[in-house]
Parts: sequence; C-alpha cells; structure tokens
Amino acid sequence: MLRASFRRENVVGVFAFGSWPKAGFCHSFCRIDLVRNVVGDVAMTLAAFNLRDVTLGYDGHPAVHHLDGEIVKGSLTAIVGPNGSGKSTLLKGLVGAIQPMGGLIERIGFQTYDIAYLPQASEIERSFPATVEDLVTLGLWRRKGLFTAIFETDRKDVSKALVAVGLEGFQTRAISALSGGQLQRALFARVLLQDAKVILLDEPFTAIDSKTVSDLIALVRRWHAEQRTIIAVLHDIELVRETFPDTVLLAREPVAWGKTVDALIPENLLKARRMNEARDETAPWCEPDAA
Repeated sequence: MLRASFRRENVVGVFAFGSWPKAGFCHSFCRIDLVRNVVGDVAMTLAAFNLRDVTLGYDGHPAVHHLDGEIVKGSLTAIVGPNGSGKSTLLKGLVGAIQPMGGLIERIGFQTYDIAYLPQASEIERSFPATVEDLVTLGLWRRKGLFTAIFETDRKDVSKALVAVGLEGFQTRAISALSGGQLQRALFARVLLQDAKVILLDEPFTAIDSKTVSDLIALVRRWHAEQRTIIAVLHDIELVRETFPDTVLLAREPVAWGKTVDALIPENLLKARRMNEARDETAPWCEPDAA
C-alpha cells in the first residue's frame, strides 16, 4: 500500500517508462516517469522504499514487473519466489545497480550511499589476490572514501568486525582459501563496518553450514533491533517464516506482499510456482494503449 504525503522531492534521474499490462506477459512502452530519492520533510512517512508500477529488466527484456508497494522503515523483509522470478533483479533495482525500465522507485529519507549491499557469493571474484582484511576494509569507504590511507584505528575496527562474525585472527588469510561459510562471514563483517541505514542481502545463507546461518541470523536480528531496514532474497521458506515478519512473494510480478503469515500460505506458493512455469519468454510486444 502506498501512503500519500507532502514532502520536498529531489529528482535524481529520468528514465524511459514502460506501461505494462495487468494480464499476460506482453509488453509496451508508452510514457516517461521518474526515479528519485526523496529528501527533506519525511517525518510523516513510514516508508523507506515506495514502488509504483515498477518494471525491471536487462537489455530491454523485463525480468519483473507490476511492482506496486512499499518497504517500511526499520522492517525485516524477505523476497522469495521460484528460480528466475526476479528476486535478485528487484534487489538490484532497490540499490540502484540497474534503473527501472518503467515506473517509479522512491528512496525516502536516505541516499544510495546509505545502503549496504551484499551480493551473491558467486559474484565475488575469489581468485583475486586479496586478504580477508582487504575485503572487509572496503566497508570503510562510506566514512573514508576509496583512496584514503588505512590507519591503525581502522584496522582495530576491522578486527572488531571480524570478531563479531567469528573470524578472529583471519586478517591475513587469502579470500581464495576461505570456505563458503567463512567468506560469507567476512562479507557480513564488511556490512558491519558500513554502518548503513538500509541493508540489502542477496541469498546470504545459500550453500553455507547451519552454524554459520545461525550466527549470521543473530546478526540480522541485531540490525533489526537497531531499527535498520533489512531486505533479503531467500530460498528457505521455513527460515523466512521463523525470522522475517514481512515478505514479498514474486513470480515475475508480485503474488503476495505483506505479513509473512499471510503471504506464504500454500495457495500463494502454488500460484507463484504455476505463474513462473507458465511464463512465455517469447511473448510479443504489445501496442501502446490508446491515449
């Protein structure tokens, strides 16, 4: 649900807007809209993100569309759905890594640099000759910039972050020598150092051991208690039910968006699977609606 409010708006971009039909999988482009950050008087709104008929995709092909809703400030939200349903694409749209093909994304009360983004582990180039300290130190860029010298106080902060994720003494370990769970702990330490208002996690618990999952979930709960806005792409439905109060269920478009107990009912999960299986990747472009 979108809430109306009066506020100053800082327009940071204008992009081609696609008007997507509410049924089927065909497409049309017919108008222009905005992508923007909203700053200034935001005390009366509870939303961190507002999405209005958003379409996201790559090379002119939509991956997910009909996105209408909001992510509330300080909420803990899971994005779930079948493989290929647009989960990671939505996360990239929220962080600003890709721009909407259509519709409007509002980031309310914060800027893009206030977001900590943890990509999928498969996107990390582990053969790069870097140490754990090198990787985690990247979390300091928000307060130091990318090309500032690292001092002893900074190294102490890195050490504290590593202790917090169970990697004490791993500073000089090559990232290529880490297990999957150890790499994920190091990435969480980097997020810790960013000290961000908004945290986006893409499949943070995939292919890691149960002890690491438990430890990192405890860290997520700590961030939630600190009123940070946390959004995570996940596959483990039971973990979502146990830990995440809010859920967006996708199948290339929203199937359910709201409280987890309501969103993840069996009927919705079955609908998401059937919708995803029925999608037609070769659907033709629709003619624009008549004005």
